Amino acid sequence: MSSDPWGRVDDAGTVYVRTAEGEKVVGSWQAGSPEEALAYFTRKYDGLVVEIELLERRVKTTDLSAKEATAAIDHLREQVEAAHAVGDLDALARRLDALTGTVEKRREERRARKAQQSEEAKQAKERLVAEAEELAGSEQWRAAGERLRALVDEWKRLPRLDRRTDDEFWHRFSHARSAFSKRRKAHFAQLDAQREEARKRKEKLVAEAEALSPSREWGPTAAKYRDLMQEWKAAGRAQREHEEDLWSRFRAAQDVFFSARNEVFAERDVEQRENLARKEELATEAEKLLPIGDLKSARAAFRSLNERWDAIGHVPRDARPKVEGRMRAVEQAIQESEEAEWRRSNPEARARAAGLTGQLQDAVDKLRAQADKARADGNTAKAEKLEQELQGRQALLDEALKGLEEFGG
Repeated sequence: MSSDPWGRVDDAGTVYVRTAEGEKVVGSWQAGSPEEALAYFTRKYDGLVVEIELLERRVKTTDLSAKEATAAIDHLREQVEAAHAVGDLDALARRLDALTGTVEKRREERRARKAQQSEEAKQAKERLVAEAEELAGSEQWRAAGERLRALVDEWKRLPRLDRRTDDEFWHRFSHARSAFSKRRKAHFAQLDAQREEARKRKEKLVAEAEALSPSREWGPTAAKYRDLMQEWKAAGRAQREHEEDLWSRFRAAQDVFFSARNEVFAERDVEQRENLARKEELATEAEKLLPIGDLKSARAAFRSLNERWDAIGHVPRDARPKVEGRMRAVEQAIQESEEAEWRRSNPEARARAAGLTGQLQDAVDKLRAQADKARADGNTAKAEKLEQELQGRQALLDEALKGLEEFGG
């Protein structure tokens, strides 16, 4: 016969386990020595220990439901009570009892949390209703309308309350939206009437502008067109489908007059075109400075070109943006080169970049070590969470390293 502190094997090969209630038959062993029998049933006990430890960890570290946890506990309890293992089964039963208490405590906590969430949802819906009722009187039609639509989306994301409370809140919420919609509809009906009045007024202004277009009284007619433009602006907007056509006719009438006037001023235009040709030559010369190589030489050359540019008179209005834009582009390139040179030679900025990079590297190393330790300890969930955080910090570190390279280090 062979035995250990928790079990024994009799001469007939029957295996027993010792419990607080006395010995219980574990099974029969005929395939080897009594020591092998005890070792076999001890391994089964160790397996139960592992399963209980895993369940304890799941209950502690995951969102395992109380129902699932209770089922798992009952399953393990059946195995312990079946006594097909050699070891301290009473200790396992006590651990399962303690785990049952933990699960029940979590169940109560979840009930309390659910009640709290319900109260929070109620308060949230009260706030939505109050805001909707306030918006119902707003005249910010677009902003208020968009906000009311956003409130509907927020409402849909909230959990339902008891039917009576939920219906009461929804009735007030819906009534506020309907009131706003009715007011907005009335407003735009009035706006349509105003736009129709604006259309009629602008039809008359177009007729006046078209009647003036053959005039050759440059000063008085130009002044009259300015007056018509002021009246046009004061008339308000017509309907969208009419506004563009009316404006095109109004501008076309002015263009006829001002085109004729421009022909009279052709001599002045010739001078401006000559000025334009000279400025285009300077712009071409300035563009040859690109890309910037020797910043100091480029800066001096551009300064000289700019002085010659300022000495030239006006150019035609329609050509001014393009030719001036070419010079501004060269000037901006020089400024960007100056800024880049300043950044490269700024020791404080480089020191800050280096310090940030060092801090991020330390954080990455620390997270990697924590993740490796968690995985080595078998805490897969914690390891995965740390590795996700590690990926984010690594991305920041990569960006910081790129920025540091701009300083030549």
